[in-house]
Formats: sequence, structure tokens, C-alpha cells
Amino acid sequence: MSRFTGRVAIITGAASGIGKEIALRFAAEGGTPVIADLNIDAANAAADEFKADGGEAFAVAMNVTDEAEVEKGVADVIAKYGKIDILVSNAGIQIVKPIVDFPFADWKKLLSIHLDGAFLTTRACLKHMYAANYGRVIYMGSVHSKEASKLKAPYVTAKHGLIGLAKVVAKEGAEHNVSANVVCPGFVRTPLVEKQIPEQAKELGITEEQVIKNVMLKDTVDGEFTTTDDVADAVLYFAGSRTNALTGQSLVVSHGWFMQ
Repeated sequence: MSRFTGRVAIITGAASGIGKEIALRFAAEGGTPVIADLNIDAANAAADEFKADGGEAFAVAMNVTDEAEVEKGVADVIAKYGKIDILVSNAGIQIVKPIVDFPFADWKKLLSIHLDGAFLTTRACLKHMYAANYGRVIYMGSVHSKEASKLKAPYVTAKHGLIGLAKVVAKEGAEHNVSANVVCPGFVRTPLVEKQIPEQAKELGITEEQVIKNVMLKDTVDGEFTTTDDVADAVLYFAGSRTNALTGQSLVVSHGWFMQ
């Protein structure tokens, strides 16, 4: 029997990037991933890929900032599978600007996706996890959950906030055998990061190559980007935890950028 046989995991933002890699790895170990994404066409396409490979997957439309849509997506999963064992709150965006130029609307948009989205999906899933006396909640943090960088005020704020939320869920969920953890990647070369490279080059007045070498990878031990596979390893480590021994903890996955 594989590690996640019989387990159902909602993974937000799973139609691409890190979320999709987590879903692929979860399915490869016997689990059923729910591809929850703002882009339902992309979510359906990803689910079809899993099914073509002989696995099981389910796609749901989910704008994580929309309370009604989150509740409906979770209800659809319960209607189909009868349970939710794991939540991976992964959906996120990035907007890069100095504080003095940061539009309030963009600040609110980024915090809503990262923090409101984590709260709404957690709340919707917890009642079902509590009823089953089992649940694993994993938030996608960042090295920016521990460290700050220029140009990323709301992102750093949101990622720090996820650690606080995880600690509360860990305490409240303990009596129901629900754990909560945060995975904190370094720079992963996804479309989200690719978009940042020219943006940071422009804001900092340096070349794109200098952004990669002297900003993004400067403090790593090997000058390497974190990979989606690196991140999936950490997520599945927490998702597969058999006890609450690790609950409330965060794990940095960054090739040595920030060491605790």
C-alpha cells in the first residue's frame, strides 16, 4: 500500500507550478488530488492528465478569496469522496513595488489571496477533518515567512502571517488529530518567479542576470534555485506525518538561504 492510498487532498492553485507538482507526487503515492484552481479549464486539463496516467483526480473551480466559492468547492469534494484528509493552501501571487509606490488595492489583493484564502479554505475543511478525527493542513509559506526583502511588503507580511495561522490551527486542531505546518521555499523558477526577474531588474536598476545571481540566489550555498520537487518533498513529509509531533512547525526549503 502506498503512503497516501485512500487519502483525499485539496490543493489550491494546483493547475500549474508548485501546486501541480505536489498533486502529481501525491497521486504517484496513491492519493487522490483535488485540483482547486481559479482557472477551471486548466484544472480540468490537469485532472485529465492524472486520469490518463491511470490515477484519480477531481477538479473544482476555486477563487480562494470568494467565501461562497470556497464553501461550494469543499462541499463538492465531500459529495464526491465523503471526506477531506489534507489541505495544501498553495494559491498565491506576487506584486513587486517599493512601499512608497505600492497601490493600496494591490496590497489588499495580495493579502486577500494569501491570507483570506488560507483562512477560508482552512475553515471550510476543518469541520470535516474534525468530524473524521483526522486532518493535515499545510500552508505554502516562503523564506519570506522568516526574512524580508525589498519591494515585497505585502508578500512578506502575508507569508509571516501564515506561520501565525498554522500555530493557531495546530493548537485548536490537536484534540481532533489535525496538524498544521508551513513549508517555506526559496526561489522556485515558476512563472511567478520568472515574472519577477525583469520587474526587479527595472526597480533595482540592474540586469536580469544580476537579479538572479545577486538577489535571488545570493545567499544559497550552491547558487541553485529550489525546485518544485524539493518543495513537494517537504509538503508530502508533513502530509504523511503519523502523529502531531511536528505540528505547528515550519520547514525552510531553500538551498541554505536562511538557516534556522
